Amino acid sequence: MKATVYVTIKENVLDPQGTAVQGALHSMGFNEVGKVRIGKYLEVNLDTTDRAEAEARLKVMCEKLLANTVVEDYRFELED
Repeated sequence: MKATVYVTIKENVLDPQGTAVQGALHSMGFNEVGKVRIGKYLEVNLDTTDRAEAEARLKVMCEKLLANTVVEDYRFELED
């Protein structure tokens, strides 16, 4: 199974990297750009065909390593 994991900074947490990118885009003339938030995209291949097991394992992976759940949210999608 292939998992796609998206990790993003929580809405109530400041995102200085996103603010810097927004400022750079504005300085390049892209003034239509509003708020920018930075995140992570991961692809993980899992050696299982059991969807429930894959979801449970991904949740543990995200909470232990892939996302800092104090300041980040995560979600994932599974493909067979």
